[in-house]
Amino acid sequence: MEQPTGIEELAERVALVDAAVRPIAEQPVDVTDPDWVKKMGQRPAPLDEAGVRAEAESALRALIAVYAQGDEALRASVRGLFSRCTSFRWATHLPVEPTPEGFRQRLLHMSAVDQGSDTRDELLSLRDLCADARTAGIDLGPILREVAELSSREDKYGMGSMRDILLGVAYP
Repeated sequence: MEQPTGIEELAERVALVDAAVRPIAEQPVDVTDPDWVKKMGQRPAPLDEAGVRAEAESALRALIAVYAQGDEALRASVRGLFSRCTSFRWATHLPVEPTPEGFRQRLLHMSAVDQGSDTRDELLSLRDLCADARTAGIDLGPILREVAELSSREDKYGMGSMRDILLGVAYP
């Protein structure tokens, strides 16, 4: 299957960030140390520690744009990239923007991540994202339905597909 022009370059950019952040993501945490939470809170953000924040955020924004504008094959390629590049996925996020477009961008990111490694974590993130959007006065339903139509229909972990999860929130 041939991928559209541009996704290969994006995949290379994401892979470089993923490789830079991986040692931080995989560093063991001694949870038996009574100060482990404090120590973790004192560390710089992983993207800053690796010195790749600008590259990571630029690549993420480009991926989300490609995901939103592409056909199903391209969206599947983007989902596959997030699936393979788990350190990039773990470390790279969009800033909170309490606007309809900010909510849409964060939902598109969530859709592209396609439940990550654990649907339960994504459900909690979705709940918090929707609560913040409601507080900002954003009409969630239309945006949830729009992004649901771009989302995977695969039930990866037995808790529903990303499409079904988003529609379940849009139509409670």
